[in-house]
Amino acid sequence: MNLIGEHTDYNDGFVLPAAIDLFCWVAAATRDDRRLVVFAENFGEQAEIDLKAANAGPKGWASYPLGVAWALQKAGHQLRGCNLYIAGDVPLGSGLSSSAAIEVATAIALLDLSEIQIDRKTLALLCQRAENEYVDARCGVMDQFIACYGQAGHAMLLDCRSLETRAIPLPRRISLVVCNTMVKHELAASEYNARRAECEEGVRLLQVNQPSIKSLRDVTSAQLELQCDRLPKRIYKRCRHVVTENERVLRAAGSLESGDLRDVSQLMADSHESLRSDFQVSCRELDLLVEIAGAQSGVWGSRMTGGGFGGCTINLVEQQAVTLFAATVGPKYQEATGLWPETYCLEAARGGGRVVDPG
Repeated sequence: MNLIGEHTDYNDGFVLPAAIDLFCWVAAATRDDRRLVVFAENFGEQAEIDLKAANAGPKGWASYPLGVAWALQKAGHQLRGCNLYIAGDVPLGSGLSSSAAIEVATAIALLDLSEIQIDRKTLALLCQRAENEYVDARCGVMDQFIACYGQAGHAMLLDCRSLETRAIPLPRRISLVVCNTMVKHELAASEYNARRAECEEGVRLLQVNQPSIKSLRDVTSAQLELQCDRLPKRIYKRCRHVVTENERVLRAAGSLESGDLRDVSQLMADSHESLRSDFQVSCRELDLLVEIAGAQSGVWGSRMTGGGFGGCTINLVEQQAVTLFAATVGPKYQEATGLWPETYCLEAARGGGRVVDPG
């Protein structure tokens, strides 16, 4: 779950995610052949591939675990045949990184059973490669990185260019409350790729006068304003969101470390407004949930989280105010939309790893 820093990761920027205590579990056992057989409890479906062939297999949900096996083998790791049983409670299509959860959990299981050891950075990058090249979704590395590196009680400041990280402690009195709009508009996937292309176009145009710019990460607000007349209005607005969002992430990390929740609240509000008006990835339901949340007592910030066009909002709520928050937000949202928003009171948790059965 991303606290702040939306659509900055694929622009070499900064993000501030936290791993949360929703899970994807993979039960795994070796096989005598070189086949990978996967059963997904949430779908009641099975898929398989021949690991010796290394060809693309079934699409849909299966492309995520099968794509991980493909990426690991492309990187030279010889996997054993396995049976995988996958189940999870991360809401699908909600902006809470269900794809990264299944990718990282699958990778850890396959590597464990094949007795292969790789570092977490390499693991995250291979999971991203699986999603980029096998699933054909041009995501950044944020989701896979936090699924690998999450620490309990902390968010993580990630530099998506250098891949350097810094653990940012979260206030103990604050709960991470996620509200699911229960909608996912059909244009989400195509518009995500369109936004990425628009950012790349912005870089190309900015490079005409500043060749040193390699990505929007290299652009300051002052530099962007100097060239705003040279950019089409739509491209300028996309660039402005990314440039100012990077600045908000760095400031938010410092404010969390110093305990300045009032500043964090304002930064989250500014982030959502930028996503709504400049990047144009919000929707009526997301805006409504943020508006309702912002009017509640004990709330220290609310914004959309994830790629947009539906999905979830993230809210920083005083622990003693959580019950009243959920009891108030749900009916108000239902009255306006006819939908009941699923609400999750979450904690920042550790990243993926092997589960040791105490029995």
